[in-house]
Amino acid sequence: GVANITSGFIGGMAGCAMIGQSIINIKSGGRGRLSTLSAGIFLLLMVVFLGDWVGKIPMAALVAVMIMVSIGTFNWASLKGLRDNPRSSSVVMVATVAVTVATHDLARGVLVGVLLSGFFFAHKVGQILRVQSKSEDDGRARTYQVLGQVFFASADRFTNSFDYKEVVDKVRIDVSRAHFWDITAVSSLDKVVLKFRREGTEVEVVGLNEASATMVDKFGVHDKDGADDMLMGH
Repeated sequence: GVANITSGFIGGMAGCAMIGQSIINIKSGGRGRLSTLSAGIFLLLMVVFLGDWVGKIPMAALVAVMIMVSIGTFNWASLKGLRDNPRSSSVVMVATVAVTVATHDLARGVLVGVLLSGFFFAHKVGQILRVQSKSEDDGRARTYQVLGQVFFASADRFTNSFDYKEVVDKVRIDVSRAHFWDITAVSSLDKVVLKFRREGTEVEVVGLNEASATMVDKFGVHDKDGADDMLMGH
């Protein structure tokens, strides 16, 4: 890391030997620090003192060497894993390779892979949300317990998990086992509270953790004066 930072200050390009050099070293039997040190020293000598000789190596020979390195470092078992691995992981892998090959830019391929991974992760986490309920006080009240993560991918599911037409005097929403991550989540909580109030039901939200309470205090409106008028447009 220090070497890469220093290289950037003098116009050099940062690099990582973890993929090619390490795999070749290990397959060649070099598993200690001496193998990495030797590779670095020989590379330094070739660049500094043998640059003219290295420049005379035909490009075709270097291409052949790189092809063999690619064949040797490629994880061929990963092709069989495309069928057995989770579909989302396989899609990320194939998309990353396809974009990298098509654009000749590894950074773009990695960017696409990261974006797809984030999308699949958000979708997966959004499906974990559950809302359980139980009747209390001889049917005059109901407690809803929210379990999971509430954010943009699960906000609609959270909003649709309540029975707004049930005739009860009071609704208690227990979110002690939930977390509200973003403005969309806070807005969905506002909508839930407003819908119950429109049906003449008293609503109490309990169990907000510190982070969620900070979000609700800053962006929520259901617990502020004039909340009904502020939310009439929702």
